Amino acid sequence: MTSKTDEAADSSGATDSLGYEQARDELIEVVRRLETGGTTLEESLALWERGEELAKICRRWLDGARARLDAALAGPELGDEEADTDPDS
Repeated sequence: MTSKTDEAADSSGATDSLGYEQARDELIEVVRRLETGGTTLEESLALWERGEELAKICRRWLDGARARLDAALAGPELGDEEADTDPDS
């Protein structure tokens, strides 16, 4: 028989492959279960730990998206600056 802690540990290896939406949806479910209550202390701790892990995954995805957006927004500006400083023009 496996406990909630064992299930969280088993699934933690697969969390690196979770997409943002998957991690977010699972995090929403974890929060819902914690807010509803009715779980043992051990189950609550396992849910909390899983929630922390899922929040980190979401944060990594969002940070990566922010970096991509920043790079995309900075890209045209760099191209414009190079065109303005072209000695042949």
